[in-house]
Amino acid sequence: MQQRFNHAYIIGISFISALGGYLFGFDFAVISGALPFLRATFALNAWWEGFLTGSLALGCMAGCLAAGALADRYGRKPGLMLAAVIFTLSSLGMAFSQGLALFVTMRFAAGIGVGMASILSPLYIAEISPAHLRGRNVSINQLTIVIGILITNLVNYNLAAKGDEAWRWMFGLGAVPSLVFLLGVLLLPESPRWLMGKGRTAEAEKTLSRIGDAGFVNDTTRDIRASLQGSDRPSLKAVFEKAVRPAVIVGITLAVFQQLCGINIVFNYTSTIFASVGADLDSQLFETISIGIVNLVFTLVAMWQVDKLGRRPLMLIGSLGLSVVYIVLALLLRNQADVKFVSFFVLLAIAMYATSLAPVTWVLISEIFPNKIRGLASSIAIVSLWGAYFILVFTFPILAESLGTYGPFYLYAAICFLGFLFVRSKVRETKGKTLEQLEQHLIRH
Repeated sequence: MQQRFNHAYIIGISFISALGGYLFGFDFAVISGALPFLRATFALNAWWEGFLTGSLALGCMAGCLAAGALADRYGRKPGLMLAAVIFTLSSLGMAFSQGLALFVTMRFAAGIGVGMASILSPLYIAEISPAHLRGRNVSINQLTIVIGILITNLVNYNLAAKGDEAWRWMFGLGAVPSLVFLLGVLLLPESPRWLMGKGRTAEAEKTLSRIGDAGFVNDTTRDIRASLQGSDRPSLKAVFEKAVRPAVIVGITLAVFQQLCGINIVFNYTSTIFASVGADLDSQLFETISIGIVNLVFTLVAMWQVDKLGRRPLMLIGSLGLSVVYIVLALLLRNQADVKFVSFFVLLAIAMYATSLAPVTWVLISEIFPNKIRGLASSIAIVSLWGAYFILVFTFPILAESLGTYGPFYLYAAICFLGFLFVRSKVRETKGKTLEQLEQHLIRH
């Protein structure tokens, strides 16, 4: 018998939870527009430019570690609320910073909030979504990330003419969406899978009954109960035990690959890339808007295809395509090509990433781990992701200074090709299966 679902309710709570992704997108993008001003205000050299940019990632790593423990002990909802509060305070702290040390400290604190949201938002959405909608719904988190990037780039572009202190407004305005997120989270139910893990079955069934019909509630509670049998409080030892180790290795590798593929250099150092081919500041900031629009459009394409074409084909196409585009882009930058040609291939790289590695990595991380360790295992994978992001953005100004702006893109092309080989040999398709079915098929085989 076909099950019926309350699609409006599912989409509504998915979007509220995914506002954590908007905060991620904001803090991720704001640095691109603010960096030209920060270089002048704090007299940044290549080392400090990389560290200031990457300090967000260090905070994200701390936030991920905290989020995993919080999610498994206190629930997904309290963790999301705490992330919103931290983000509000850190946004204001960056805006009012009078020195480099305080600014970097506040950016690190912002990273804690972003790191918590980067784990808990997709995790929560995966746990409240029916199997046939999970890929699309988790991709909503990526959609809010790219909306955050686009809106932030538009705001930065309009604030840039306000003078040398424009960067303070760029960061301070982050308090607005974080407060909206906090109010929204208050309306969310707790994850039914977490509730059942704590023995609160009646509450879990109440939430599930708002998502789907009685058949869905019965099937889901039965599957969750079976997956949790004999499970204890998750530990690092449980995460790395032999039965689940292959899934953990795949999750960590995909997370690291999503960052070391190099695309976030394009997002964070847009001004540096286009300045190297002669673009002025206005053109540099306008390019960030073009990047944001393409990113949004192709994220919608990914949401349309992730539950149809599947996770694995999208990852294969994206990783191989990026490898080729990076080689062309490096040649264009090396030969000081016209800005229009550079812009085209930058946007092509963004389109490939937005259709594949960007959303699909988050989907896979949210679904390949067993119920009993999902929070902790997800945190380990995403800590690895943020560690790779720090390495990427910290090293780029230093590499660009010694090799030229084009040089690092040859390295990113090689990494993308290796990622293609890894996905082809190690990643299985997950579309259309419940989290409990995936636990049986991917873990206990």
